Amino acid sequence: MGYLLLGIVGVIGFGLVTWILIAGARKVLGVRVGIVRAAIAAAAAWSVAGYIGGQAPVVAPGSEPIALLFIIPIFGGTLLVAVAILFVLEVMKPSGTGMWFVGGLRSIPGRISRARRYSKITRIALRHGLGPALRGRLRTSDPIKRAQLARSLREALEEAGVTFVKLGQVLSTRADLLPPEFIEELSRLQDQVSPAPREEIDKVLSEELGQPDAVFAEVDATPLASASVAQVYKAKLIDGTDAVVKVQRPGIGVIVERDLDIMYRLARTLEERTQWARRLGVLALADGFAKNLMEELDFRVEAKNIQAISADATVRVPTVQRATRRVLVMDRLVGTPLGSAAAEIDARGLDRTELARSLLHCLLRQVMRNGVFHADPHPGNVMLLADGKLGLLDFGSVGRLDGSLRTGLQNLLVAIDRGDPAALRDGLLEVVSRPDDIDELKLERALGQFIARHFAGGAAPDVEMFTDLFRLVTTYGLSVPPEIAAVFRALATMEGTLAGLAPGFNIVVESRAYAGVRLSEQMDPASLRKTATEELLTLLPVLRRLPRRIDRIGGALEEGRLSVNVRLFADERDRQLINNIVHQGLLAFIGATTGIMAVLLLGTTGGPRLVAEITLHQVIGYNLLVISVLIGLRLLFMIFRNQR
Repeated sequence: MGYLLLGIVGVIGFGLVTWILIAGARKVLGVRVGIVRAAIAAAAAWSVAGYIGGQAPVVAPGSEPIALLFIIPIFGGTLLVAVAILFVLEVMKPSGTGMWFVGGLRSIPGRISRARRYSKITRIALRHGLGPALRGRLRTSDPIKRAQLARSLREALEEAGVTFVKLGQVLSTRADLLPPEFIEELSRLQDQVSPAPREEIDKVLSEELGQPDAVFAEVDATPLASASVAQVYKAKLIDGTDAVVKVQRPGIGVIVERDLDIMYRLARTLEERTQWARRLGVLALADGFAKNLMEELDFRVEAKNIQAISADATVRVPTVQRATRRVLVMDRLVGTPLGSAAAEIDARGLDRTELARSLLHCLLRQVMRNGVFHADPHPGNVMLLADGKLGLLDFGSVGRLDGSLRTGLQNLLVAIDRGDPAALRDGLLEVVSRPDDIDELKLERALGQFIARHFAGGAAPDVEMFTDLFRLVTTYGLSVPPEIAAVFRALATMEGTLAGLAPGFNIVVESRAYAGVRLSEQMDPASLRKTATEELLTLLPVLRRLPRRIDRIGGALEEGRLSVNVRLFADERDRQLINNIVHQGLLAFIGATTGIMAVLLLGTTGGPRLVAEITLHQVIGYNLLVISVLIGLRLLFMIFRNQR
């Protein structure tokens, strides 16, 4: 019984000392650690402590007080080992990102699958000659080599599959980031694939709708369209309504999530190792692309997009009947895709220019008024309906603009219409991310030359104007937000659609005219009265408080009590920065001082001799050396953590 009690007390004591050891190590580094890290650090530290204890000099009987002086360096050395182990683990794998153990064991199958996919993508890239680009040795000054590289990139993306094809399609809209050769090649990417087996589609319908027979009277066996993300079928609902059902391809969600994880890792590696990736902001692009693609995989988001765009009555959109994450049921718009409706338009005597103007104004209204717009209006997504109106399909790719971006974009178009370089500069800076050191006067002069080049002598500008504008944006270090890039992508796609519908239709001229009409609408008495009322309601609380504030200021001025206080470091971030600088400076000073004192004391042979070969000065030196190394590890860890 006595041995059992002694064992329990020993275990409790060992646990207590271990907890103190890990708490001290955690306090030194300033980071919380998990159980696994704590166990690893404690085991290593106690192993070293046992070795140090075995090498410690034997103290003669009666000299126990002297032995207490050796406890500090022994415990300090043990703590130093624990801190060093935690330091290495935190540098290799920061807390909060998971460990290789415990949670990592559960993800071994996923890691193996990702490793195989990563290896496959790497082989594809190397096979298409993209190895130098991945290693950071990208040279694209030669137009011929640049065109070859662009072609290789397109072929590699097509072979890599759905996620990378989608990425290439998004990059094809970023003329502000990529050279024209890349834009031209990536614009050719297509994601049409062979349809999935019907039994797999039926399984998805059953999982999402429960009993498909309770929803559909029939569903065609052959899909209307088969893309990389979804397949579309004609169907008839129980109530006899003609419908279409969009079904997500089985297993595509897992594939996309795995590929997005690989893509994010590749983007992070490229941005760390290559200058061109840092210049393009590859990591931010990957992050935005991942969010948009995950939204596209949720058909409930598409259903909300349809409801938002349906507010425009000039074009028709399907009515959503049912929407789940992987199945979308909509009314079927009966008509002919615009890409193959030329003969029908002429046979019915429809006005091509009026149809083109109606479609363009619909897109501009979505952009300028609603802030939610169809981002991919290619001819296959536009239908000519039986009554001569146009309809829109496929709302998986939708852009969104907040109020400030809509206002800035409208000001940009108005400035272009007026030919005012200063207003164009202000409108441009409203819709892009600007660096702090931009030369606004130089930018205004460049925009003046831009206006003279495209609008001089009453010339009708074309879409090449946007290419030149993007080139200016890149030259002056401006960054186009993804939302604005989506607008230009939609306009570029619309230009191709309208060129087939009404050859000679100038999208830029019509957009300028629409901006002028929109501005005139805002200047009519009713709109001005509404705007004035809204502004007055906003200012009313301020106006109510204004007399009291003026009275207080006047009283303080009359009595000589008026003063102005300027608070230095009022921002919490500024105070935190100064605190960190002072903290690190003091730690560095203390660490250096204790290190120098430790070296001096360890090198001396003076002082009272505690045991045969060790003096009091040397023991103090050992203690100071441990303190110096611990402070050094703390400083190194703070540097590594700030760089992440």
